[in-house]
Amino acid sequence: MSKKKIDNSRRDFIRNSALALGGFYILPRHVIGGKGFTAPSDKLQIAGIGAGGKGESDLFNFYNSGKADIAFLCDVDDRQCAKSWQRYPKAKRYKDYREMLDKEHMHIDACSVSTPDHMHAVQAMAAMQLGKHVYVQKPMAHDIYEARVMTKAAHDYNVVTQMGNQGASGDGVRMLQDWHTAGLIGDIHTIYCYTDRPVWPQGVNRPILTSPAPIPAELDFNLWLGTAPQKDYFEGLLPFNWRGWWDYGTGALGDMACHIMAPAFAVAGLGYPIAAECSVSTRYTAPWQKLYAPDSGPMGSHITLTFQGQNGKPNVKLHWMDGGIQPERPEELGPNEMMGDGGNGVIFVGTKGKMMAGTYGINPQLLPTNLTKSTSVPKTVDRVKGGESGHYSAWVEACIAGAGSAEAKALSSNFDIAGPLTESVLMGNLAIRSYDLKKTEKGRDSYPGRNIQLLWDGPNMKITNFDEANQYVKRTYRDGWSLGV
Repeated sequence: MSKKKIDNSRRDFIRNSALALGGFYILPRHVIGGKGFTAPSDKLQIAGIGAGGKGESDLFNFYNSGKADIAFLCDVDDRQCAKSWQRYPKAKRYKDYREMLDKEHMHIDACSVSTPDHMHAVQAMAAMQLGKHVYVQKPMAHDIYEARVMTKAAHDYNVVTQMGNQGASGDGVRMLQDWHTAGLIGDIHTIYCYTDRPVWPQGVNRPILTSPAPIPAELDFNLWLGTAPQKDYFEGLLPFNWRGWWDYGTGALGDMACHIMAPAFAVAGLGYPIAAECSVSTRYTAPWQKLYAPDSGPMGSHITLTFQGQNGKPNVKLHWMDGGIQPERPEELGPNEMMGDGGNGVIFVGTKGKMMAGTYGINPQLLPTNLTKSTSVPKTVDRVKGGESGHYSAWVEACIAGAGSAEAKALSSNFDIAGPLTESVLMGNLAIRSYDLKKTEKGRDSYPGRNIQLLWDGPNMKITNFDEANQYVKRTYRDGWSLGV
């Protein structure tokens, strides 16, 4: 497949073509149809790479914008995409996204990528290299290098991009920004982000989760593995539990941090962290306990990321906690008041005050909470039409308007925004995996990655004080798979 950007001209051709021999122009169908009519030629033609689960709901939201057709469906598992097949009977079906892009690229405007994390980058890159706009589920990549390459590719191939953390378009995030801009909490120096995930088997090595099992007839497991190492299928891996295995997923951080940390990035203007450290739940290694699983994340972790203060302001410490670990309740919060949304949330601590919100930035509150209704500040950030739900239609409209348009620049999670956020999320996983780096010294187990702070050179994507950790910056793909760069 050529890396050269192919002119995405199908829609423009239909709009602008003249019948030269006849000496007249075809009137666009929206002119014939009258006000409110959207011609098929004016609708965004979307290919869904991953048409089941979250992919199915993403495609439905694009379709509901009234400005998009779901023209192609690609999924490696016939069981998962059955609902999309029924909903879009005219869509042409594929199992291999490479075949679909190779055969149909002239009929595709944009691609929705909603597959396991380990495939996001190669699929999105293949689409972008053909000049296709992309919507990629969170996290946009499996490792830091991929996220950096994808962020650059959006500019190289001049395409419209959006990550699927829909809360980034919600009113709650913008309310938090308005409060901060108004100076209500002063300079932010500490942020707590926490979740009750994981809710899948993680941190364990039970035989049922690792013993080979027959591959379902409806599943092309080789295509599903894609970039990941060649390994056996095991019962329970699909459709959800892959999240807990490093070969395929990105754990609790990858599942929830793009939702919960997004308000922190929007409000505090965070970029790349300069340091990372972590602690994880104890994992027993005695053979009879069968609990240690180096290929899986821990059942709980606490990550601390340090971000450089801007314009003489203090550094910002962002604490990520998962597995049900939560920060101390703010003293301004009443004993019976809910913190965040219960299991998840974000708390901002500034030099003058505090504020908090739930997942996606919902239900923003000043602390003490009685200040929330009594405080009024100017709106400094434009709201997204439709709020959280508008995250999808905003991308559709930006794709129609084109890269570089005001609509594209206003997207809440285009790759210029989503890239640094995703890299920081994945830095948490790098810290976790470095923590568990294991080697034997004099017959005893040694963990050289523990009890140190990892210093990060963001521009060069490198840990400067513990080189062993850099193996987690960039994965090695299985033979036959590549980002094409």
